[in-house]
Amino acid sequence: MYTLKDVAAHSGPKDCWIIIKGTVYDVTEFLPQHPGGAEIILSYAGDDATGAYESFHPPSFLETPQPGFKPLGPLLPSELPISWKPEIKRQSKPPLNTIINTFDFEAIAERTVTPKTWAFYSSAATDLLSMKLNKKAFDQVLFRPRVMRNNESADTRTKILGFDTGVPFFIAPTAMQGMVNLDGEKAMAKGAREENVIQIISTNSSHPIADIVSSGKGPQKQTHFLQLYVNTDRQKTAQLLASAKACGLRAVFVTVDAHLAGKREADERLKVDVPVKSAVSGAISHNDEKGGGIGRLMGLYVDRTLNWEDIPWIKSVAGDLPIVLKGIQTAADAKLAVKYGVQGIVLSNHGGRSLDTSPPALYTLLEIHKIYPEVFNSLEVYIDGGIRRGTDIFKALCLGATAVGIGRPYLYALNYGAEGVAHLTQILKDELETTMRMCGVRDLSGVHPGLINTRKIDAFVEDGVEHSYVKWRPKSKI
Repeated sequence: MYTLKDVAAHSGPKDCWIIIKGTVYDVTEFLPQHPGGAEIILSYAGDDATGAYESFHPPSFLETPQPGFKPLGPLLPSELPISWKPEIKRQSKPPLNTIINTFDFEAIAERTVTPKTWAFYSSAATDLLSMKLNKKAFDQVLFRPRVMRNNESADTRTKILGFDTGVPFFIAPTAMQGMVNLDGEKAMAKGAREENVIQIISTNSSHPIADIVSSGKGPQKQTHFLQLYVNTDRQKTAQLLASAKACGLRAVFVTVDAHLAGKREADERLKVDVPVKSAVSGAISHNDEKGGGIGRLMGLYVDRTLNWEDIPWIKSVAGDLPIVLKGIQTAADAKLAVKYGVQGIVLSNHGGRSLDTSPPALYTLLEIHKIYPEVFNSLEVYIDGGIRRGTDIFKALCLGATAVGIGRPYLYALNYGAEGVAHLTQILKDELETTMRMCGVRDLSGVHPGLINTRKIDAFVEDGVEHSYVKWRPKSKI
């Protein structure tokens, strides 16, 4: 049996012991293999790591010893730490074949992932108004189905930036997917390869880009794009883009609406139990006097000076990779994107996670139709936020979107690993095919605005007319 003093003597990268649930482990050889990086384990070197371990691993993780994870023996009963965190009570997940929609995945994730993971991914800015409105906007658009058409089949194949895909939607970039599943983005890539759906890899990914790409079919047979946060150290951004090109990524989606994180209160309230590190950006989470917001604290490296005049530089370091701006929220900025010669834009309010009461992407899509419809002839337009059904995807396509991004639903599906990712894609594809056939559309060349009724939200769409406001003046003192 071991004492706390015994364990504390092994607290370095070349000799690292930790305690988990009363058992002492030598993890020295495991350090370089840890998916989240060695630094996370080293922060508990020579000490008890039970709370951190249980926050991110299922109880069965140590039933089969990991290579380099060597059990040494128990801690003396009198030495058991009194500061152990209570074990997280995880409910068992129902069989994957019982899940029939995106909402099932979400409900199961809420019950089965760790509280901090759920808080990080489900949270949105301040009062959650934009997040809720994202979904509500789709619900208020109605169909105008055409009947008596040959609807024996429906073809969902299309191209995004010239690359073939089996469906008109893609896996939107989301950070630190290893918090949901240890394989994170690698499992996402495996699930994507089975259904021919494009994956966008986040700058804040849990795993290196090369490992993610190699987990799929490889760059020649599977399409991946990069989501880019421009670093205050521009040389690091140039190095990242060079690495992405070398790994076979085909396009760059530059996020322009999150130079700083929104106030995500649910995420801030729960402290970070264990540091979370991105294998791509190198950002590490921690706690400070404001709370434990992973998004806020991991985004400190993002360049807040980024502006339109930086696009030529981004093009120069990206080489021949297409550039897409992610986070456009007005028709005026869509027009500027055309002016600066990018290949696409994503209409997005960051899932309601940045600026609360910013417009749903569907509103911005209609605004572009009303003010600058020529944008659709100059670049590809995508939207994300609030898309939960095949019907939502079809509505966006009818309004001119080339494709749509799916974010949170894929995170919740990742709770089941690669199989969950593939299953979600099948669900959305089936719903989309059903919608197409019931609206009289056999392939995506047949979508058009006449198939939908947007009158319930038309009043909320800007018309481009400058508003004149009477300047407010305080009453003079008597």
